[in-house]
Amino acid sequence: MEELKKDTIQEGSALADERTKEPEHEEDRKEYVERKRWLFLGLPFTFTKYTVTDEVITINDGLLNTKENDCYLYKVQDVELQVSLAERIFKLGTVACYTGDNTHPQLYLSHIKHAKEIKNYILKASEEARRRRRTLNTLNIDAADIDDIDA
Repeated sequence: MEELKKDTIQEGSALADERTKEPEHEEDRKEYVERKRWLFLGLPFTFTKYTVTDEVITINDGLLNTKENDCYLYKVQDVELQVSLAERIFKLGTVACYTGDNTHPQLYLSHIKHAKEIKNYILKASEEARRRRRTLNTLNIDAADIDDIDA
């Protein structure tokens, strides 16, 4: 009886804890795995899966024709949390990542649970990734026109 309870608890906790996995060797390293959900009732009946690690954001989309989109966290410049009224009712949110990536300058993690926690993690992890790579986040202010002014 006790073994049956343990198996049921372990199986249930493995499914419930799918979104956060922590390796044993480092406490700060996390991996979030979330599925895009229907806005109606917040059910995960879509074929879009978002994975956020300490180095990359991956979006897997599709059932028969699949598409995978990756973005390194050091390229993330800003993160925004968007929550509509319907998303608030079902405890969902959309995380918008503004990146320096040429192919996808904006990534949307749409209708996910724990959106605020994931947004804060992306913001902190992107800063840490830039420090590790020793990169500088700069803005393009169209300074090419300055030479024309001096002449």
